[in-house]
Amino acid sequence: MSGLGDEWPVDEDGYPHRQAARVVLFDDDGRVLLARGHDRDEPDRHWWFTIGGGIETGESPREAAVREMREETGIDLDPEELVGPVLHRSAEFDFLRVTARQDEWFFIARARAQETSDEGWTDLERDVIDEQAWWDLDELEEASAGQEVYPRRLVDLARRWRLGWDGVTEWIEERQS
Repeated sequence: MSGLGDEWPVDEDGYPHRQAARVVLFDDDGRVLLARGHDRDEPDRHWWFTIGGGIETGESPREAAVREMREETGIDLDPEELVGPVLHRSAEFDFLRVTARQDEWFFIARARAQETSDEGWTDLERDVIDEQAWWDLDELEEASAGQEVYPRRLVDLARRWRLGWDGVTEWIEERQS
């Protein structure tokens, strides 16, 4: 087990490594819902990211995406309304003084803009998530020049997905620089 907890088993290379599901959620105006978090061991480092988290045993990526959206935002989605997976991201990053790996399945969905809720947050999420906000893609592109946003190509991908999905699942690999 790693310092990240039981949901992060150690892989054959010695890294905590989990499967995850994420949602790029668009509102009626084409804005995306993102969370801003920080590393409690590096409190000056912040980044924006899509809603989602670990896939639990026996759960499909689609089921995990819906559960994570409900737990992290209070927004209920119908699993059948998720589109995709539109992206698979293999990421390696540092968090809580640990280098971790995560394989993520991304889906897109639409919902009306609404206030989010932190009622379903874990203790760790309460400790490291600072806010959630609906972002206009032009504003996000401008802000991302000075802030970390994950996945790094989110603005370009979201611009395409906002108009509909072409049926191709993109595959990207990202390592923290």
